[in-house]
Amino acid sequence: MAEEDYAEWRPLWDAYNAFYGRQGDSALDEAITANTWACFFSDAEPVNALVAESQGRVVGIVHYLFHRSTTRLGDVCYLQDLYTLESLRGKGVGRKLIEAVYVAAGDAGCSRTYWQTQASNAVARMLYDKLAENKGFIVYGHEL
Repeated sequence: MAEEDYAEWRPLWDAYNAFYGRQGDSALDEAITANTWACFFSDAEPVNALVAESQGRVVGIVHYLFHRSTTRLGDVCYLQDLYTLESLRGKGVGRKLIEAVYVAAGDAGCSRTYWQTQASNAVARMLYDKLAENKGFIVYGHEL
């Protein structure tokens, strides 16, 4: 990801959020998007981003972060956001982004990469089942 990628990153970011129901009245506050973008370029932040390009344009994005774990000595990597152009799904873009995160996590000394998705996200899960093990956890959240 480079700062000049913003104009191509933003539509993918907005589409990713829309996929998860964050659009219209429930859209992310613009301050959240601005903060997310700024984090990618701050050495003080553990948040990272990569893009996939095809024919000179951004066709996929992935955001990930490193954090401590209570069950390991080294950091782990949380792959937080992954999105590719719908027209390119099934063509290897998502796979390459995930594999690039694996490399970045390994280079950073992480011993594990993990992520979550909705149980109903069948298309993505077909890929995820090939690249990682479903650990069977159920995610709970509580807004504060």
